[in-house]
Amino acid sequence: GRLLIVTTEKADIALSRASAYEAAVTRIEGIVLAIDIGDAASNDRALAAFGAAPRGAPRIGEAIRETKETKIAVRVDLDRADDVRIDTGAAYFDHMLEQIAAHGGISLTLACEGDTQVDLHHTIEDCALALGQALSAALGERRGIARYGFTLPMDEAEAKVSIDLGGRPYSVFEGAFAAPLIGQYPTEMTAHVFRSLAQSIGAAIHVAVKGENDHHKTEACFKAFARALRAAITVEGDAVPSTKGAIL
Repeated sequence: GRLLIVTTEKADIALSRASAYEAAVTRIEGIVLAIDIGDAASNDRALAAFGAAPRGAPRIGEAIRETKETKIAVRVDLDRADDVRIDTGAAYFDHMLEQIAAHGGISLTLACEGDTQVDLHHTIEDCALALGQALSAALGERRGIARYGFTLPMDEAEAKVSIDLGGRPYSVFEGAFAAPLIGQYPTEMTAHVFRSLAQSIGAAIHVAVKGENDHHKTEACFKAFARALRAAITVEGDAVPSTKGAIL
């Protein structure tokens, strides 16, 4: 069969991963390995072992949410980042959702008609719930994903976010904002957004933020969440990342 000859300083780790995925990899000498890719099954096992599983079905999720207060349509694609169109009727919140798409490396289209003449509470909450539903749909049974993500961006405002896409919703938000509003955006809704996302994705999301400028702190939260999400949705193989064999 066909062999792929590679050199790696982490040959021992590579052999261990190959064994776990039943991939046919042998050491020729020192850091030189031979990988059997002689047929489709062998090739797929090798790809899975080294975190490059062949692309399966597109990871696309959609959600429609209609209530007395809002009408929302969301579409996400976890493996593309070239289509971002967001219109919630709340300009600052649009900007925050754009951060999730840009720094999360995903495609996101979201349109909302909400009762913004009353306030932005229903619009922001329902958009977060619908986005979480779309993300959950895109993840499917969550096979092959890294599952966990953590990020710690440093700036004038510091936000720490950790995510576990393990199917169990839980939210922790540590931090406070000095001003009640940024433009028309209620700063108290930032914690609410991540609580709603945790609920509808089925994820544990922990956020801690500190700093001086409320705008920077809020944006840091969304950017940090996006980077943590990007890490957690990364495909590493084809196994469900749980000893239970399923994420419930």
